[in-house]
Amino acid sequence: MIPIKTESAWRGTSDCRNCGIRDMVLFADLNEQDFNLIHAPIDDLVYQSGQSLYDESDKALGVFTLRKGLVKLVRVTADGRERVVRVLFPGDVVGLEALATGRYDSQAVALSEVSLCRIPLDVIHQLGANSPRLHRKLMEKWQSALKLADDWLAELNFGSARQRVLHFIRKMHEVSEDGTATLFGRDDMGAMMDLKLETVSREVTALVRAGVMEPLDKHGRHYKVLLPDCLEEK
Repeated sequence: MIPIKTESAWRGTSDCRNCGIRDMVLFADLNEQDFNLIHAPIDDLVYQSGQSLYDESDKALGVFTLRKGLVKLVRVTADGRERVVRVLFPGDVVGLEALATGRYDSQAVALSEVSLCRIPLDVIHQLGANSPRLHRKLMEKWQSALKLADDWLAELNFGSARQRVLHFIRKMHEVSEDGTATLFGRDDMGAMMDLKLETVSREVTALVRAGVMEPLDKHGRHYKVLLPDCLEEK
């Protein structure tokens, strides 16, 4: 069942000029003149794991830049099944499609505690019309989002169950900085790869038994990858 939307914790107005990951996010290239065009507050928000940022088809009030944590994008198929269509990482823009449609295409749910900035749509439109720097960054984010969607479809939804799980763990290992891989609930992983929960559990267990990785917590969410070469498709 899709989690019920709950309110996030508002932490005030974001200081975009001094953002710790400004080089990664949407406002990376803005100068002082651009910042002077921002006349609406940009909210600094925190969501806990399982909380929903917004639902599919909701009218959009803004887009989100993800500073910390992971967010999954979920859609419900015609037969009522949930499919995780993508996972977003720090530096990604959540709800980018709203700039064109005014609505969100998917439900966005926090996979861990996440920290985000919510940027009102009118701020983006104002800057996009007056700042070539933001326009260029928006085009880069669009291209990145399309590539990630293509990669996700190509790598995580084709091949055997083992190949899909290997692809997913490799992706999570590649974005870590300490040689680990953070996994999710087996139901979430199954929804990402169109596999049954039991199948995902069996494949992850087989990799642990083979010594490819070892669990670092009792919940089976965090693993140390011992043999990264074994994550390559066989």
